[in-house]
This record gives sequence, C-alpha cells and structure tokens, in this order.
Amino acid sequence: MYDLLIHNCHALVPGSDGLPTVQRNQDILIDGNQIVAIQPAIPADGRAREVIVADGLLAMPGLINTHAHVPMVIFRGLAEDVSIERWFNEFMWPLESNLQPEDVYWGMLLGLVEMIESGVTTVADHYFFMDHAARAVQQAGTRAALGWAVFADRGYAALDETAVFAERWHGQADGRITTWLAPHAPYTCDDDFLRAAVGHARRLGLGIHIHAAEEIGQTRASLAKRGITPIKVLEETGILAGRTLIAHGCGILPEDINLLARYADHVGVAHAPKTYLKLGMGLTPILPLRRAGIEVGLATDGAVSNNTLDIFESLRLMAMLQKHEARNPEVMTIPQALDLATRGSAAALGMANQIGRLSPGLLADIILLDLSGSHYQPLHSLTASLVYNTRASDVQTVIVDGQVIMRDRRLLTLNKTEIIAEVQKSMARLTQRIPEKRIQVYNP
Repeated sequence: MYDLLIHNCHALVPGSDGLPTVQRNQDILIDGNQIVAIQPAIPADGRAREVIVADGLLAMPGLINTHAHVPMVIFRGLAEDVSIERWFNEFMWPLESNLQPEDVYWGMLLGLVEMIESGVTTVADHYFFMDHAARAVQQAGTRAALGWAVFADRGYAALDETAVFAERWHGQADGRITTWLAPHAPYTCDDDFLRAAVGHARRLGLGIHIHAAEEIGQTRASLAKRGITPIKVLEETGILAGRTLIAHGCGILPEDINLLARYADHVGVAHAPKTYLKLGMGLTPILPLRRAGIEVGLATDGAVSNNTLDIFESLRLMAMLQKHEARNPEVMTIPQALDLATRGSAAALGMANQIGRLSPGLLADIILLDLSGSHYQPLHSLTASLVYNTRASDVQTVIVDGQVIMRDRRLLTLNKTEIIAEVQKSMARLTQRIPEKRIQVYNP
C-alpha cells in the first residue's frame, strides 16, 4: 500500500542518454516523500491510499528557481526602463530601506503563491530578514535553499547573525529548508569579509550563494581596480573551494570559465534571462560553461527586474536567446533545454541526487500539466510544447515532498486572498523612494 498514486499520466523521465523524454500512460507510485516506481499504467486497484487520476496530464519534475529575491514581489513594477546603475541607486536600494521583517514574511508568501501556481517547487532565495522567509516556506510546504544577504558595511556582527540563521534553519521543515551563507557580491564585500563568510560556511558545512560578475561592467571595474576578475576574487578568498552558487555571471570571461572548470563538481551558475534583457546586462555564457562541465540553472531573479517568478518564461527565453546569440538554431536543443531546467537546475544547487528528475529514489516533487488548451493543439510534440508554449496557468497540481499542496489549481496550504490583502496594507509605506536613504550604493 503506497501513500500516493499518480495514475495514467504522461511522464517526463530521463531517457537512455540521460536527457528528458516522455513516456506515455504511466503510473507514478510515491511512498512517504519519495518516488518508488514509474511504470506503465494498470488499473488503480487499491494500491495507494490516495489516487490522482491524471488521464491526459503530463507529470514532470517540480521546477527549480535557482536564484531569486522572492519577497521583492512587494516592489513589482516600481523600477522600469532604467539602467542597472539607476535601478539600484535610485530605485531598488532606496525602496528596500522601507523594509520591515513582516514585509518579508508577507512578500515571501505572495511570491510562493505565484511560484506554486506556476509549478516552482524549489527556490534558492537570497534576501533579508530570512527567518521570516523561512516561516513562509514552512507554511507553504515548498522546498527552499535560503541565504540571508549581507553587505560588508553592515559589519561582522551582521554576518554572524546570518550564520546563526543558517545554522538554525538548515534541515528544518522536515528537510525542505536548507541554507547558505549569502554575502552579497565582491563589489559590496571586501576580501576579509568574504573570507569570514567562508569560515562560517566551512564550520557549518554549507555553501555560499553570491552575486558575481553580474554584468561586464563589474568585471571591467574589478580588472581596472584590482587587476583580477570577480570570479578570481571568489577563488582567492576561498569561496570556490566549497559549494558555490554564482548568480548571473553575465560578465564571466573565457579565462574565468577555465578557472571555474577546476571547481565544476561543486560550483553552479544561476541564469535569469528576463532580468538581463530588461536591464541590458548581456547574457550568461551558458554554452561555454556547460562545455566546461559547469552546471547552469534557470532563475527569475527578483520580480522588480523580471516582473514574474515564472520559470517556464525563463526556459523559453533562455532557449531562444542561446540560438540567437550563436546565430545557430541547432544549439540548445529541446532535450538540452529541458535538461537545464530540471536536472541541471538541481545540480546547480548541489541537489541532483534529490530533485530535478522523475526517478525512483528521488524526492516526490512533481507537477501535473493540463495539455488540453488550444495553445497546445495539435499536440505533435510534448517536449517542444514544454519549452515553447507552456503557460504557468497550465500547471494543475503540485506535489512537494510527497504532499499535494495545489490540486486542480486550488491552493491547499496558503490563503491567496488573505496574503494579497495583507501585502496591500503596506503599499503606501513601501513605495516611498528617497535616494538618500538607500541601503547600499551601486559602484562596482
């Protein structure tokens, strides 16, 4: 007797070459929080305590957002059509001076609603007041890798506080919450501060989630001031010696890729293409990184630079932009794009042996998609549809750790109406923008 049976679905599973492929009319058997078996469908004859009849639905691994600032949804739409320098100095960092801890709680809940409804089951989040974000994740039933962002000018006591958070929450919520150290970036954290973060990470056995070489201007500034790139700074301060998640990397140079290749078994890069397009940042060099064995995962970044937390949108943009940049429509094939969005994103977080694939023994983080919409018809290729025409609203059911948290578009763990109402209460205070009150200065 299994705990859950997903009956007669089509399933996106690893093929003989390891790349995702579709097996039709399958049963997925789940016991506790793990996938036990994926096999051809047979009558649902009392094998499970709960049965989800999934005729015609597609089951795939829950999506993974490898870099976000989820509570930023409370500032959505407040920094548009500006350069990256103005985005930080005149908009985002002044706005964030208004933040209070409860804003992060309600903003995190609102972002989790959006992500659950669009099939995101895991997020690597990098923000402030992260105890409150962790409370929200615990309530939502999702999975998260959380890091409390910190700047060097906040001092070592602030860094210590983020380490206390990381120790307190790692492994909580039945293992659904893991933690990272999260110094903001090499240009906002001096070398000694980064080394201190490494010391905490080593002591706790955790990784470091950090922005680095976000765009080419940062790399050029680092070369002008120090003679080395931001990626080289990560090496010299010891960050790359342990598990590392690098956000963005649009300013990664060929010599940086050669350097990162030495650490490829434990370093990942998060790619958020919509942010890069909106802010004119360039693109992460995905193809060279993957050729060097460095895992790249999909991300949204925050909703102030992306406007949504929709990984299907990131997937579609990523695949098309790689073809555009290479001037070659044969690169970033559909199976490769799906691999990056699933297994690759899990690997970027160091979680490839837990999530990112529908395979026996892995955690049961699964989403079910309704394929009946007119935008799918005629349905010649399920995999092409996943990359190029799936909408967030096609996600019907979401399962995390073996538990159903959304069924037939109905949220089971969160009250969306209440959350939106609570967020709205603080809008007058949160939208005040006084540049002199900014929490940091963008000056790479």
